[in-house]
Amino acid sequence: MNDPDSAALIERLGLEPHVEGGYFRRTFQADHRECVDQGDGPRFTMTSIYYMLTRESPVGRWHLNRSDIVHYFHLGSPVSYYLIDAEGRLETVELGPDLEAGQQLQLTVRGGMWKASHLQAGEYGLISEAVAPGFDDQDMQLGEEASLLRAFPQHHELIRAFTP
Repeated sequence: MNDPDSAALIERLGLEPHVEGGYFRRTFQADHRECVDQGDGPRFTMTSIYYMLTRESPVGRWHLNRSDIVHYFHLGSPVSYYLIDAEGRLETVELGPDLEAGQQLQLTVRGGMWKASHLQAGEYGLISEAVAPGFDDQDMQLGEEASLLRAFPQHHELIRAFTP
């Protein structure tokens, strides 16, 4: 499969629309290990997904995950990540294949950070995420523009760009 287009990848990988934007499919959950207790229920020790932004769905909207997540770039065009920590510090990282241009193949985001992503150009950007403790819907909070603007007014342009 040389230079697949986004529709071919969505079909071949069995991706579905993601609530934050883009497409995804869970590829692994550590159900062969004992779950960890998070206080509000058990979690797999780790889960993993494919995640893809496309020209038609280029934005992963602001959200916060409780777990740590490692992102791995696979195919396509670079994906920009915007991270805001609890103190309001902003970090921008570009995942992509061009290491000479400062792009990275891997990005670690600690739990509790706000994150948004954006496909700047191209047809798609395909990554994977490894989440530990494993992802559970109740551990993710989608960002609401008004509350993010109150918490981080210095980042108003980015917040408005990546909230519905």
